[in-house]
Amino acid sequence: MTIAIVSAMHEELAAVLRLLPEEHRQVAAGREFWRGRLHGHEVVVVLSRIGKVAAATTATALIERFGVERIVFTGVAGGLAPGVHVGDVVVADSFLQHDLDASPIFPRYEVPLYGTSRFATDGALTATLAAAARAALPGTALHRGLVVSGDRFVATTVESRALQAALPEALAVEMEGAAIAQVCHDYGVPFAAVRTISDRADDEAHGDFTRFVEEVASRHSAAMVAALLRML
Repeated sequence: MTIAIVSAMHEELAAVLRLLPEEHRQVAAGREFWRGRLHGHEVVVVLSRIGKVAAATTATALIERFGVERIVFTGVAGGLAPGVHVGDVVVADSFLQHDLDASPIFPRYEVPLYGTSRFATDGALTATLAAAARAALPGTALHRGLVVSGDRFVATTVESRALQAALPEALAVEMEGAAIAQVCHDYGVPFAAVRTISDRADDEAHGDFTRFVEEVASRHSAAMVAALLRML
């Protein structure tokens, strides 16, 4: 079974690539895909780039071109829920696009012609990913629930509070997960995602984000991916 490991940023991907004893690079859809074996599994590691369209393109290429049978996304996100703090880990149970609004034809957030606003992650793979996160990062707070995605880096307190008010169940906000979740739903491919909280999606988010990705997130991603592959 081939497993895809996806990150949006180079800093996160580099740490995962260092886990591979050897890898073979292929170029498709303008992206570099690295194939190899890790902890007994065939893996494809790729940088999705940032945003929903880029993420959807990457997920489709992984499924159509590389035949992956599971997709795991790892990276960072901004915390939204009051109890979700910088350094915590969020494992997504479902995703929603917070910037999707086709009203009045469809309810706000609902994906047209799907009849839903949320796409669930795979239950079994998500449970294993959560267990891997706990094993890899003992003492780190872990949350499970709704993560919201949009093509905007939420970096003001006003925006963050508006999202909290509109979507009180949302634990965190990022820019790719909902797109990959929808593609995986269409293809019937199990998907799971874990995000380390880099900032609180407020007025301090930009500075917090840059520092956190460089100093913490890459190590978190690599540790959780290694633990997950050992458990599968």
